[in-house]
Amino acid sequence: MPELRLNLITKEWVIISTERAKRPEDFKTRRERKALPEIVDTCPFCPGNESKTPGEIFRISDDGGWKLRVVPNKFAALNRETEKIRLNDGYKHSITGFGFHDVLIETPVHNMPIALLPLNHVTDIIRAYKRRFIELYSDTRIGHVIIFKNHGEGAGTSLEHPHSQIVGTPVTPFQIRSRLEEAIRFFDITGECMVCKTMSEEKKDGTRIILETNHFLTFNPYASLSPFHTSIFPKRHFATFSEITDDEISDLALNLRATLAKFYFGLDNPDFNFVIRSNRPKDTTSEFFHWYISIVPRLTMSAGFELGSGMFINTALPEESAEFLRKVEAPEQP
Repeated sequence: MPELRLNLITKEWVIISTERAKRPEDFKTRRERKALPEIVDTCPFCPGNESKTPGEIFRISDDGGWKLRVVPNKFAALNRETEKIRLNDGYKHSITGFGFHDVLIETPVHNMPIALLPLNHVTDIIRAYKRRFIELYSDTRIGHVIIFKNHGEGAGTSLEHPHSQIVGTPVTPFQIRSRLEEAIRFFDITGECMVCKTMSEEKKDGTRIILETNHFLTFNPYASLSPFHTSIFPKRHFATFSEITDDEISDLALNLRATLAKFYFGLDNPDFNFVIRSNRPKDTTSEFFHWYISIVPRLTMSAGFELGSGMFINTALPEESAEFLRKVEAPEQP
């Protein structure tokens, strides 16, 4: 029988469609992927083409070359050079397109996804995320900073070379405000952090856990919005990614790489998005908000029902998805 489950954090109802449910292995992409070389002469992110990405913000070097670079997005959605001016004219409300849009080029190697990178390299990527996150929030005009990665055409990427994006907007998006409000409401009623409560219940149940380490819990949520939707929760309660410690960064790198490797080898390298959901550094003492990472493989498509209702239909049982991922053994990486 189909079942409706409530996602406690998003307050979205999800239809777990057992009538349409597939076995986890049936979600393997099984598509032809062209073999990519290590270097592409025309790629603006490959070594030797640094002039195509001017205005470098910073880099982490390695053995005389660069390990990763953070640069302004050449096709930025927002303009860092303009002033932030709010305009109100009757029912028309607008703000000039001020903001920051950066690209983190994750590796000089064109065909090397995070799933296959050495662990210390993934650790450096997360350190770079933290550094730029703090730097952007130091600008008082910024309302929200989002760190995300699109992997594959189905996830919205336009360049094959592995990269992430960091965007600082002059407003706090509605989705973020809505989740903050829900977290406050839950705390007011229960006296508990919603993420801490979710983590406690998931650990107690155990069937949807993929990986547990000293500092993080990785699992498929009870009301996963789509097949293999995965969350990585910090065990320590803190509201903002800016407060992550060095030990936690190393542990997060282990969880993130392990999860993406399970996708890579177990689901044939599917397209996916991941996003760091975090409050502002100045809200670090918040009792009700708790930052985390959400990873969404793009194995199904949203259609008219999702658009018209705001509800998702998940054709994979989260318990079976987690069991499948637990059993995927990725080759050992350094």
